[in-house]
Amino acid sequence: MDLDYVCAHADRPASELTRRDVARALLAVPSGVALVALPDLRRALTAAGNPLSPSFWESAKATLGAIESGVATVGDVQRWTESTGTEPILLTRSFFVWPEEDERGPVGREMYARLVAYLEERVAAGEIDPDALARGDEAARERYVDLQERWLNDPLPDGRVPMDVVNEEQDEELFSAWDEEEAFALGELRRILAELPVPERPVRELRAAATRLREVLARPGYPGNVLRACAGYDDEPLPVDDEELWLSVTAGIAGPISDLSEEDDRVEVFADLDHELSHEDAVLAALCAIHHADWLAVVAALARRGPGVLASPERIARLIAESEDIDVDLDEPEDLETAETLFSSVTPLWACLGIVDRTEVLTPLGRWGLPKALERAWSHPSDD
Repeated sequence: MDLDYVCAHADRPASELTRRDVARALLAVPSGVALVALPDLRRALTAAGNPLSPSFWESAKATLGAIESGVATVGDVQRWTESTGTEPILLTRSFFVWPEEDERGPVGREMYARLVAYLEERVAAGEIDPDALARGDEAARERYVDLQERWLNDPLPDGRVPMDVVNEEQDEELFSAWDEEEAFALGELRRILAELPVPERPVRELRAAATRLREVLARPGYPGNVLRACAGYDDEPLPVDDEELWLSVTAGIAGPISDLSEEDDRVEVFADLDHELSHEDAVLAALCAIHHADWLAVVAALARRGPGVLASPERIARLIAESEDIDVDLDEPEDLETAETLFSSVTPLWACLGIVDRTEVLTPLGRWGLPKALERAWSHPSDD
């Protein structure tokens, strides 16, 4: 840990090193090593005509000492790097969060580098005072935050808005990973179902369930509003065909298509972070939080066991933990509790559809329709 190391780490000559460059290099080695190297590094930079400032070195010693003694938090370290004056803040007032360094795509890396360069220009122009940041000056911090917020929201010369293009890239990566996971789960589901006998279509049970479902969907409030959101039925007419209606709603539970309508969920209430989620919002959030692997494990296990098997949330959590179709670790009590809690939002909706009875036991309709609905939820036109 010497000046040559810092220069190589930052890919800059000693005369051009910034406080951020030195801080990042110091954090790249064990804190004890960095503390020992600090005095020699300071002397070497002074000799190179780039002494930085006493405030920076004092803050470096304090932060590295706190890390070495085990009292520094991740937030403390982040705040210190941000106090160098050229480190982008992790979370802005508009709740923009930079992806982790190893998770940034080409656009994220480009925008991050552009912002660092912009902040370096502002330091050189005297608009950012790193020493004031290092001393914890709140006014200087506010100006620093405002400066970055404006840069993230102002269009670049080519018209791109940094915050928007980074978010768009993250969304694309997330959707791509989601699609890949979904495609794999669909393939596994079809493989499992191909090994099982095809159950007979329960005509009378399906007709009765569809009749009840239409009544539920016509009534305001829960569970009709949640089931409508799951299937994406807003104001358009419901399908005339009973099987189409039933399968679309059942598939929507495994992959909700829309959110509650504004009549059921006022935007100003949902945007209030201190306001507790309504029951309906909590149910939809739980449905969206269930992983493909968990759905696969549950439906495959129920399909194998057939009508009459218990499908309570507690039993479902155990089916996931014991599944031979997925590789999950739910041995810890809190993991089982999480799975149980999530599926506690599922089973009441299944009961409305006749998938389970009042005692939470799988019905013939559930055995016939659950696999079909899950395959439908994960299928796209290109899959057919």
